Amino acid sequence: MTKIIAFSGSNSSKSINQSLVEHAASLIENHKVEVLDLRDYESPMFSLDLEAVEGQPGILKKLESTISESTTLLIAVPEYNGFMPSFFKNTIDWLSRINREFLKDKKIILLSTSLGKYGGKQSLEHTASIIPRFGGEVIGSYSLGSFYENVNLENGFTFNDQTVAKEIKVLVNKL
Repeated sequence: MTKIIAFSGSNSSKSINQSLVEHAASLIENHKVEVLDLRDYESPMFSLDLEAVEGQPGILKKLESTISESTTLLIAVPEYNGFMPSFFKNTIDWLSRINREFLKDKKIILLSTSLGKYGGKQSLEHTASIIPRFGGEVIGSYSLGSFYENVNLENGFTFNDQTVAKEIKVLVNKL
């Protein structure tokens, strides 16, 4: 059985990307899925000086260990001004210092959503381009634009367009 870790790169308590990754994780069949909230792994802004004085944050060593025990990752990547959030970038910076190949042999599906019509596509594409640097392999991605036009949160999490619902279910079950 594949162990899958799912999380978003957001530190917002009302993150639509966290909502998306939680929903997508719930669609995965026949595998153990652990959904993380990266806010539980907050750390100081990466700095070589800080690392030299204080070392690497223990909380991120724990995250690296959790990731290393998985075979697959499902990650939702927010977008701020065309880039991944600094919170997510900071997490990647620390993880890569703890273990340069912290994604070694991991199969990864990337998701992204935003309020705009492009659905965080630039951040998603940038993240996909750097994952191999850390040993991971992106096996699929999906960008969902216009989140509130496509998703109904009133009674849980449902898609207004069943084509979108089917595409995401098929994607995550490639795992």
